Amino acid sequence: GVFPPRSIGEPMKEPRFKVGQRFKTRGKYPSVCVVVDILRTFNLAGECVSLRYVATHEFCGQTITDHDVADATIARGLIDG
Repeated sequence: GVFPPRSIGEPMKEPRFKVGQRFKTRGKYPSVCVVVDILRTFNLAGECVSLRYVATHEFCGQTITDHDVADATIARGLIDG
């Protein structure tokens, strides 16, 4: 799908993806990840200056958690459903 445009460097106020969204990573050994949380960072003025996602995937029977997943990473590997 087409996402609404935003200027470069402008922090996102609302997340584009919801908890539970599945996406596939890139690289030699891609894995299917699931968004499990959304992290927001605010400055002293109360403005949202950063938005990151927490995602998990399975590796050798263990759950691996990544706490610094960018919006673009999810957008590149979206899986419907």
